[in-house]
Amino acid sequence: MKKWNWRERQRQNRRQGGGQRHEWYRGSRQRSAQDEHWYGHNDAGPSNRESQRRYDHQSASASSPSSSSSSSSSSADSSAAPELPGFYFDPEKNRYFRLLPGHNNCNPLTREKLQEKEKEKQRNKMLAEDDKLRKKAPRSGLNTSLLLQKRHLGLLPENSYCRLVHEVKVSGMRRHKLEIESADSSTPNTDNFRLIVGDSACERVFTVNDVSHGGCKYGIMNFSSSSRGSLSVEMCDNLYFTNRKVNSICWASVNYPDSHVLLCLVGVADTPGCVSLLPASLFSNSNPDQPGMLCSFKISTAWSCAWCLNPQFDKTFSTGLSRRVIVKDAETGRTQTYSVGSDVLAQQFALRVPVLFNGCRSGEIFSIDLRQRGRRDQSWKANRFHQESAITSVRVLEDENYLLAADMLGQIKLWDVRVSKPVQEYRGHHNEHAYLPIHVNEREGLLLAVGQDCYTRLWSLKDGHLLRTIPSPHPAANDLIPSVVLSSNLGGCRGLPGLLMAVKHDLYYFPYNTDYQDGAELKDGL
Repeated sequence: MKKWNWRERQRQNRRQGGGQRHEWYRGSRQRSAQDEHWYGHNDAGPSNRESQRRYDHQSASASSPSSSSSSSSSSADSSAAPELPGFYFDPEKNRYFRLLPGHNNCNPLTREKLQEKEKEKQRNKMLAEDDKLRKKAPRSGLNTSLLLQKRHLGLLPENSYCRLVHEVKVSGMRRHKLEIESADSSTPNTDNFRLIVGDSACERVFTVNDVSHGGCKYGIMNFSSSSRGSLSVEMCDNLYFTNRKVNSICWASVNYPDSHVLLCLVGVADTPGCVSLLPASLFSNSNPDQPGMLCSFKISTAWSCAWCLNPQFDKTFSTGLSRRVIVKDAETGRTQTYSVGSDVLAQQFALRVPVLFNGCRSGEIFSIDLRQRGRRDQSWKANRFHQESAITSVRVLEDENYLLAADMLGQIKLWDVRVSKPVQEYRGHHNEHAYLPIHVNEREGLLLAVGQDCYTRLWSLKDGHLLRTIPSPHPAANDLIPSVVLSSNLGGCRGLPGLLMAVKHDLYYFPYNTDYQDGAELKDGL
């Protein structure tokens, strides 16, 4: 009996011809392509055979008479492209690219850059949608005519009608660029805005700009509205420059409402940090009034500050430091120090009672009643509750039983102080490590916050519904996060309602009225 071995098998295959062998090879190739489709990669690297198969399929579909079917099939193929570790599939070029950084010294392709490219594409798409006259309603079936009809039929109470009308107006806001008038028009503003803070009447806005050679400059912008419905901005003459960083700002009412500005300056090199109380008239040469009280307090490493408006302590301010809270009388200099277990990053006083609310890096929120003296056992903490991350902003509502708090996980919660429990949450905010404030307009039932992704979001204060997301006019960057002011009367008691946004070295206005015309358009019309 003849012994069977593998050489005899090869001879038999040669005698049968190459056709069968070709069929066997083609079948194995198809099976390997299927394996690559299921497992995502093989030992040889990116699937060139899979890319070739997709190219052949797209070429065949492009030659078909139906162009719509070809586009749908190509989009389906690109979405079904397997993910390969270390490679990126470009649906436009229909091929894989290596993601290892450094393989291309001119423009290394990384996953982070691809994500930035995708985010920039999404931002441009949202900007194009914002430029349209008709925008999507904040709630399904909500429009002005329907609200007016329900109001006439008695189906909507007055408070609900006003709140929903403001929601519709917010959804229709369009972006307009404001030109800042200055005494020295030969040197336009090229320094990036970092902070803008409006006073209680929103007639003035205190600004902090980063200077290119280091440090910052700060000053005041005055706003005024005309009978034609336009808004004008004028920069005050005096601008102050400092090589120190401004950590926190708030308006202070020393002689009259919003007569001063309270600044927390961080120390640098041999210059120690301090807290400065500056009169607002100091920033204008044309103001004949006396500058008023000008003070500098030796308080270093201050993270936050707040001014008390309660009549019992109307000359009192607070600063949040590392593991300390200092409450100081600006006239007498009397100081009260409270020791805490974490850095105090956010503060605000209540109005009707002299109670100071504090937000800490540990996520703790606690209140201090100024009528009690500080104790070592921390029994002076009237209320204590926690969020999951560092608190970046606290806001006390008009009903002082409720407090808004935002943290570095992007969570914004409405707390009932009486029971120390959250009663509402506002989803969609984005923050990882930035010191970002939140803004409230209770008169219109709106909550606003700018995220670290440079998107400005507005929610309904009552039910937490996300009303609108506004993209930044400039590409997103950590040093170009917009700073905003939301007001019902921007420019004074007869001002215009809307949103003011400062980003890079530009100032933008989002008015409620859709027929708003800026100053340049009015001049052209005249």
